[in-house]
Amino acid sequence: MELGNISQPVYGPGPEAPGSSTPGLVGMVHGFLRLVQPNALPIALCYLSFFLFQLLLYELGFLVCMAIGLLFIVLVPLVGCCFCCCRC
Repeated sequence: MELGNISQPVYGPGPEAPGSSTPGLVGMVHGFLRLVQPNALPIALCYLSFFLFQLLLYELGFLVCMAIGLLFIVLVPLVGCCFCCCRC
């Protein structure tokens, strides 16, 4: 089986990434992340000996969001059960 003369393909530059179709949502997400964690990511801290308290203080915004989320996860079913079962 002979394929004949197959030339080497010439590739051009790839397609550019499309612009965001939801710039409002992207802006809201970046605003929230800047609110929760205004500091840059501590890449150099991985190599230093770092105290746990300082790390927790640095990530305080994320910890508060997690605590609110866990509270929401616990309270919503509890309140729903109270409304469903305890109607007078």
